[in-house]
Amino acid sequence: MPRISYQELFEALQSALLKLRIEPERASLCARLFAETTCDGIYSHGLNRFSLFVRTIRNGTVDIHARPELVGSYGALERWDGKFGIGNLNAYQAMDRAIELARRHGIGCVALANTNHWMRGGTYGWQAADAGLIGICWTNTLANLPPWGASDPLLGNNPLVIAVPRPEGHVVLDMAMSQFSFGRLNSYQMSGQQLPVTGGYDLEGQLTRDPAAIQKSQRPLPIGYWKGSGLALVLDLMAAMLSGGQATHQIPRDPELENGLSQNFIAINVTALDQNNSAAQIADQIIESLQASEGVRYPGENVLKTRRENLELGIPVEQSAWDELRSLADEAS
Repeated sequence: MPRISYQELFEALQSALLKLRIEPERASLCARLFAETTCDGIYSHGLNRFSLFVRTIRNGTVDIHARPELVGSYGALERWDGKFGIGNLNAYQAMDRAIELARRHGIGCVALANTNHWMRGGTYGWQAADAGLIGICWTNTLANLPPWGASDPLLGNNPLVIAVPRPEGHVVLDMAMSQFSFGRLNSYQMSGQQLPVTGGYDLEGQLTRDPAAIQKSQRPLPIGYWKGSGLALVLDLMAAMLSGGQATHQIPRDPELENGLSQNFIAINVTALDQNNSAAQIADQIIESLQASEGVRYPGENVLKTRRENLELGIPVEQSAWDELRSLADEAS
């Protein structure tokens, strides 16, 4: 697998986005978010997802000119309409606003309706943690997860992100409601690998580690079985109720037409009540206690390691995805 520099990837993404007639400043931020996701090793939601993103723009699912609009507020709580705009830009702006509210009120919550796929959810957790705040965010999705005890996909995979700032390395939990996200299943399938643990059912209803079989059956296994199923449901309820937007059952099931998602972004100002500046010390003590057992990693630790390696050695890319991006970028030049 070839490796390319971060700058080369960013410039190719930016050129392709400019070709799609996205305004330069927004194209630059969108390209950075895709490049950082890829650099952090989340390939399924970075470069490998870019071609799908382009198709959703070309088929009208994503309105590249739309900007989020404030439609209601009550103190630290705001409701925004994403106008079916670019998903990662909408999400970045929503978390930025939540951070601003948290600096003023101690906590900020932005509920976003009528938006599109936010790509890597962890991006907005890192965004909050880099600003020194706790970040919590989640989104609903198209129906692609069977409830526990059922075979039909009636729930969304509804990723949940919780980020805790820490000078020695932020703790960022970024998890789908299935044991493996569909993006991760695709990555394992493309590399010809079996899953490390059981991830879902095959067409015969048997538990399997074969990513291709799970994608064919469309029956991934919820995390924690019935617990993950229940969590997916309540995340959908809260996202739709707070934003006034669509719930999973109302979202188109075709990934190329998936839009009208509901999302929530919460930022908490850790320092507001931390008069003794003890938050960082508490976080360090907890992580040190965890790492007393050799080989244990905290959420986000591997991302930091991958980021360092990829910045130093170059980012590994799927040749077909890189060739497609360069073709788009060359057309733009």
